[in-house]
Amino acid sequence: MAADQRKDDAPLADFMCFAIYSANLAYSRVYKPVLEELGLTYPQYVAIVALWDEDELTVKGLSDKLFLEPSTVTPMLKRLEAMGYVTRTRGVDDERVVRVRLTEAGRKLREKAWGLSKITFKAAGLSFDEFRILLRGITNLRTNLVSAANDA
Repeated sequence: MAADQRKDDAPLADFMCFAIYSANLAYSRVYKPVLEELGLTYPQYVAIVALWDEDELTVKGLSDKLFLEPSTVTPMLKRLEAMGYVTRTRGVDDERVVRVRLTEAGRKLREKAWGLSKITFKAAGLSFDEFRILLRGITNLRTNLVSAANDA
């Protein structure tokens, strides 16, 4: 950017938010064929991945992990349950608490999805170290933005 160019006149390419947004769109194009093969949307896929990490989460716990509202996650979980990948059970002590657990089919989906990480890693065109550094930077950015939004 030229020294005399005002910050509010910055070209689109200089906007971090646009770089992240457009990278997300590009990532989605890489994911699309694999997710179609799995029969999942991206949000469904990351919900399943979160449950691979930590099975038997509450809807609230899963929502927090995915940075989504429970009202967004609940219909998605209903679809995953209809597909046979998760079960949802109400808490015994508190019926408002719904626990989500992978079924055997949900756990087996991991084997089928294993190639996805290899495809996206290769498509990123980064070395392992570059990938890790970028991931750490994006995670720090997200943490800072969430904190700033909560303080607002």
